[in-house]
Amino acid sequence: MSTGQEVLVRVENVEKTFRRGSEEVHVLSGMNLDVPSGEFLALMGPSGSGKTTLLNLIGGLDRTTTGSVKIGSERLDQMSDRQLAAWRARHVGFVFQFYNLMPALNAERNVELPLLLTHLSRAQRKRHVQTALEVVGLSHRAKHYPRTLSGGEQQRVGIARAIVTDPTLLLCDEPTGDLDRKSGDEILSLLQALNQDQGKTIVMVTHDPHASNRATRTVYLEKGQLSAEKPE
Repeated sequence: MSTGQEVLVRVENVEKTFRRGSEEVHVLSGMNLDVPSGEFLALMGPSGSGKTTLLNLIGGLDRTTTGSVKIGSERLDQMSDRQLAAWRARHVGFVFQFYNLMPALNAERNVELPLLLTHLSRAQRKRHVQTALEVVGLSHRAKHYPRTLSGGEQQRVGIARAIVTDPTLLLCDEPTGDLDRKSGDEILSLLQALNQDQGKTIVMVTHDPHASNRATRTVYLEKGQLSAEKPE
């Protein structure tokens, strides 16, 4: 795909194999994918097709068996574990299906968590948190705990936490999978706004065609490989 935009994510000749006892399970095979900067990409495919594995490789949560993953000018497959952790903290925001909020912390403290890995002062962290909560429309709920928030509001907190470090890349794994249609639509509109208004590059795993329609491009995975068309 040639759009004239700089390629931010380049997955090249990637194989990913897991071991189950004596058995080798090939999850990704000969995977090649470019994601231009500023794209909102949806990854679709049946369960077990390798969508989340690919997302985890792009986010540096997992390592390739062979092949390379390059984000900007940096090769993730050549980094040490320590370098990879530091890179993730600087460059990647993760949004999960089940929010992964800390129940003992209120919304603003949950959003602040990634900033505790930085050298920002307490006052700087507070400003970043306030900005992130404003972006997702939850400034008025900053002191509320997850148990007092709706599912949609909890996901907004999750998104605020993902963007609070101003990451290069936003990775979303079934971000509307645990929400009703109305709340899901609100989350998708927020992701679209982050992409269109703030230029965030987003890669989203989803099983929902309604969600993938919000992306600027959809690619399909089937049996660990990219498919030109939606699998039957």
